[in-house]
Amino acid sequence: MTAQIINGKDLAGKLREKMKEEVKELVKHDITPHLTVVLVGEDPASKSYVSGKKKASAEVGISSEVIHLPKETTETELLQLIKKLNEDNNVDGILVQLPLPKHINEQQIIETIDPSKDVDGFHPINIGRMMIGEKSFLPCTPYGIVTMLRSIDIELEGKHAVIIGRSNIVGKPVGQLLLNENVTVTYCHSKTNNLVEYTKKADILIVAVGKPHIINSDYVKEGAVIIDVGVNRIEDGSLTGDVDFEDAKKKASYITPVPKGVGPMTITMLLENTIKAAKERNRR
Repeated sequence: MTAQIINGKDLAGKLREKMKEEVKELVKHDITPHLTVVLVGEDPASKSYVSGKKKASAEVGISSEVIHLPKETTETELLQLIKKLNEDNNVDGILVQLPLPKHINEQQIIETIDPSKDVDGFHPINIGRMMIGEKSFLPCTPYGIVTMLRSIDIELEGKHAVIIGRSNIVGKPVGQLLLNENVTVTYCHSKTNNLVEYTKKADILIVAVGKPHIINSDYVKEGAVIIDVGVNRIEDGSLTGDVDFEDAKKKASYITPVPKGVGPMTITMLLENTIKAAKERNRR
């Protein structure tokens, strides 16, 4: 068996074409979705992500602006800016690029964003709504992962998913979204003993650790679907995932590559959330 590739770039492209049409219709009714991204400091990876978000927004017709603040910006100054954006009726979505400089409390910042503009899906109110299956903004990477799983020809209900990683941004929420789809979910992490005992039972294996090639075919059940969330830059400068792609694909039925896997889907779901926020604002 050689796995079929779940190409996130291609899927994202198809979804963005639909979004483009949706935005055109909104614009006809004088509604142009608007996303404001706040970047604090000069982190190269963050700057690259923000540039990607701005480009993707333009591609589908979403208006966007980047507010770039110096690293020395105080927590109070950032909180004041967010409160101002909360009150601005022209802003549908607010995204504060993480990580923030160490002197700023990230959780405090996230909790200050108006939940109705929280297009990253990190506000405790949105997380809480997601937990009980209510309508909410879903965290973008988990939302993208579930969208990828729905795009392939498998029935999610009754499957066993094993998630390696328990972050608030990926691991925990993707497990909850799968639970909402009637998937049986097992979480594994750095303190899990005998990891292979769990991963070998997974119909769906989601790896979100941030360590290159920690999973190879020895950890994979024959016919499993593998979603690799990791993005690691190795010595030769290239990007690779948490999964040893060439080895693991011998056993998997489906697998995501790195790059062109989960990454493009994350930005696409951010666009989806921004369009949704614009629609909700105009219903109010």
